[in-house]
Amino acid sequence: MDRVSSCYAEYQGIPIRAMRQELNRWKLQHMPPTDRSDFPCGRQRPLCSRRQWLAHWGCGFGGLGLLGLMLNDERLGAAPTKRGLDGLHHPATAKRVIFLYMDGGPSQVDTFDPKPELAKYDGQPFPAKMEPTQFDNVGQTLKCPWKFAQHGQSGLWISELFPNIARQADKLCVIRSMTSQFSEHTSANYFLHTGLGMVGRPSMGAWLTYGLGTESENLPGYVVINGGLTPPGGLENFGCGFLPATYQASLFSPAEPVVANLSTPIEPSTQRSQAKRSLLEQLDQQYLSVTGNADAIESAIQNYHLAYAMQTAVPDAAHLASESAETHKLYGIEHSNAGTATFARECLLARRLLERGVRFIELTCPSVGHDRWDQHKNLKNGHQDNAQAVDQPIAALLEDLHRRGMLTDTLVIWAGEFGRTPFAQGDNGRDHNPFAFSVWMAGGGVKGGTVYGATDEFGYRAIENVTEMYDMHATILHVLGIDHERLTFRFGGRDHRLTDVHGKVLLPILT
Repeated sequence: MDRVSSCYAEYQGIPIRAMRQELNRWKLQHMPPTDRSDFPCGRQRPLCSRRQWLAHWGCGFGGLGLLGLMLNDERLGAAPTKRGLDGLHHPATAKRVIFLYMDGGPSQVDTFDPKPELAKYDGQPFPAKMEPTQFDNVGQTLKCPWKFAQHGQSGLWISELFPNIARQADKLCVIRSMTSQFSEHTSANYFLHTGLGMVGRPSMGAWLTYGLGTESENLPGYVVINGGLTPPGGLENFGCGFLPATYQASLFSPAEPVVANLSTPIEPSTQRSQAKRSLLEQLDQQYLSVTGNADAIESAIQNYHLAYAMQTAVPDAAHLASESAETHKLYGIEHSNAGTATFARECLLARRLLERGVRFIELTCPSVGHDRWDQHKNLKNGHQDNAQAVDQPIAALLEDLHRRGMLTDTLVIWAGEFGRTPFAQGDNGRDHNPFAFSVWMAGGGVKGGTVYGATDEFGYRAIENVTEMYDMHATILHVLGIDHERLTFRFGGRDHRLTDVHGKVLLPILT
């Protein structure tokens, strides 16, 4: 199994790398030479189980706690385990990621890919070859109901759907040639999140925290802020798949309470509360001594510890009232539109979590009374309402990160699972289109004010610099200092990776 060699991930707060080094030293001291026969890849046959070694060394978990304190103080001369670039495959330009997930599939020809030819043929039969569509209810060519204009010094073309994001045009790199292998929501969502159109694979957030860990001791490395709409495919979009359970997403809410069942139990005394936790710890370890290595049990124990730490950290991070009135107004916290206010809280909470060391944050769309961005009919009202919900908060997030000097090392991604057809479904909707759609990135070493790739004259198919989902995943890992071909996990007899056997880094869009 090949990981980022510094291995930021931890077990019970102790760096895995340090534990493994200490285990190797112990084995060399205590194992007879005849018992140290080499395994493939230079590994050695262990004389005892990990449980036995933990119990033997340093009086068990108390010794591990001491090791953790010493490492945190760098008294052992070890490199910092939670921060820094030590051990990455190459220098990183980003430390963290915000994924603005536009559930349902925004229309590329109505947002970031203007196509004047659609107006020329509006209301007429589509003049190019058409592929079968999801619902096979094909209408006439449908022009964009909104005007496009150039914005910023770069002259980036953006639809009037996004007047606020347009003011951030010089920060955006729009990829107009993204493609998908699936035209159905569930499979396309799995493909977008995990690199495979089936359930059971780790999401990209899980892969990142597996490779890099978190910079926070009191917050999870991977957070999904749920605006109210669970996407087709469910929570498996945010799952850990075959990775250890500690790498799955923690689900937050922009409303109170931010995390369910996180409130501190009411106890008559602190001593009694501590005694209960101590008893639970003893029972957990006794059970583990019987079951041995069990990922579900170990992960549950770690989650209990993290939940205890989060009882203080989460309320502090979620205390949006501590932000200035100017910040509230910038994001739209008190906006009269409920969708805008909800997404504003998501974006502001995300920025506060980033400041506290969360590695990967995904934001989902709020409900606006329509079926997400999935406008099979009533395109104009549906896209208008969805755009209104996210436009101001996203622009504020980009501006706020820039002001605080965080955009340079934060990668922001805006994407749905596919695009939409340039011809109508029925009279006034658009069907799913996996052959070309637009996504954009900002910050984190990405060139702002640029366009990558192109579609045909109707925005139907990608024809220049055709980009696959694997390429986006490879590029995300790359800016974080990870070679997508080397971040692997052995499962089912082979080494798996986020990009499977595919993917190329989009070097032209990087600084």
